[in-house]
Amino acid sequence: MAVPKIAIDPQVGIRFGDESGAYSDILTPAAVAFVAGLHRRFDGRRLALLAERVTRQQRYDAGELPDFRADTASIRKDDWSVAPIPPALRDRRVEITGPVERKMIINALNSGARVFMADFEDSSAPTWANQMDGQRNLRDAVDGSIEFTNAEGKVYRVGKDPAVLVVRPRGWHLPERHAEVDGDVVAGALVDFGLFAFHNANTLHERDRGPYFYLPKLQGMEEAALWNDVMTHAESELGLPYGTMKATVLIETLPAVFQMDEILHALRDRVVGLNCGRWDYIFSYLKTFRNHADRLLPERGQVVMTVPFLKAYSELLIRTCHRRGAFAMGGMAAQIPIRGDDMANEAAMAKVRADKLREVTAGHDGTWVAHPALVPIAQSIFDEHMPTPNQLHVLREDVEVTRDALIAPAIGTITRQGFDNNVEVCLRYTAAWLEGLGCVPIHNLMEDAATAEIARAQLWQWLHHGPLEFSDHASIDMALFDHALATHCHRLRESTQPGAGRAEEAAALIAELTHADELRDFLTLPAYEHLA
Repeated sequence: MAVPKIAIDPQVGIRFGDESGAYSDILTPAAVAFVAGLHRRFDGRRLALLAERVTRQQRYDAGELPDFRADTASIRKDDWSVAPIPPALRDRRVEITGPVERKMIINALNSGARVFMADFEDSSAPTWANQMDGQRNLRDAVDGSIEFTNAEGKVYRVGKDPAVLVVRPRGWHLPERHAEVDGDVVAGALVDFGLFAFHNANTLHERDRGPYFYLPKLQGMEEAALWNDVMTHAESELGLPYGTMKATVLIETLPAVFQMDEILHALRDRVVGLNCGRWDYIFSYLKTFRNHADRLLPERGQVVMTVPFLKAYSELLIRTCHRRGAFAMGGMAAQIPIRGDDMANEAAMAKVRADKLREVTAGHDGTWVAHPALVPIAQSIFDEHMPTPNQLHVLREDVEVTRDALIAPAIGTITRQGFDNNVEVCLRYTAAWLEGLGCVPIHNLMEDAATAEIARAQLWQWLHHGPLEFSDHASIDMALFDHALATHCHRLRESTQPGAGRAEEAAALIAELTHADELRDFLTLPAYEHLA
């Protein structure tokens, strides 16, 4: 696919996609030069760290098991704390997340949540229009001019006391093919971070609102240190005091859980907490152990936060964070209201309440929801059980977690329904993603890329580490997968659901990835080549 580009200055090798000039207010020469400066200064380190990920995974594929690092034992043992948390972030009991779409931003800021995480990553499909519209939408939200009028003429505006804005850029591994510097593609993370910081950092700083960021997909302290240096450089370039930019890190990879102290230490002057990114964490477990037939997980619906390896992960995160004066944020409730079925809706909301009760009683300082209707439910649970702004005083010194506890596989079964659901969800999400949607309602859950990744990785493992059986002892094989994929492709193609127009293309991609001899690291990388 040809990518439209405009040469900002061919002599210095900076090229950003915007042939029509539609985003000239975002892609100003100064803003583009700022992003190019980030690329030139830091992309070599980023690529080296990505190469280390490949080497690390090769060791896991050969039989090595993840473990705590011997060379950083002193960081884990010594007494130290992170920098004080800014007043705006000291009470984060409910956070809402969603893509950087204009109406979504307004509704999230008005939702009653303490924090809105505006997401350029897993809940956004990275079309150029999505990313640049998102930058414009956030700039307008920061300067107070954002509004949206729907087809019926209803006007949406941000009310009083909006949620605190936190922005999640893309992970280190994702490219932005529309941006090139000196002939090299720029990292999506640097485009997202750089443009947002350039246009909004000083305004937010003047209001004591950051800027604040969520950092995804980190695997270790060196990757955290890279973000720290990027922010330090950005602060200097933008005339901000050192440490102005604050970060919360998602612990959503298996290697990172063994380096939580180290990640906090690398970002100690600006980190405010860690978050249990549990869906991507499950995906990372699957990916890390892709060649370990003895560590297969049961079907997705049985891998809940009460299984031992996930319970150990969340409790170790709480203990680690609170020891260092950082917040321990809970995970996502993906349920959405079920209209027209009161019994089903109440059952779904009961799951939300139980999940949030588990989190707050374990010691978490806050939690995530995907829909505004869940904000009062989560807040009522945290208000009842957390009368203080946070739970930094809950040190969880009772928690003792070993390496083996963090990698012990969950016990369960694979049912025909669970297998079929993985095929359906992976197909429907991928097809919708190819149409430019990164946040998709499927079976009354708001799904993002993490769910599709879990489904894809499980299917690959079940089919390549066989012969396996369903709970009814029938065999699981490629013929069954191919039939299920064809069936769901036909249903989606004939439907009015998101992704119907890209069903066959998505099915072909999923078939290719599932039949391949090696599990690909990310669905979104090969899918990006097909993205409109």
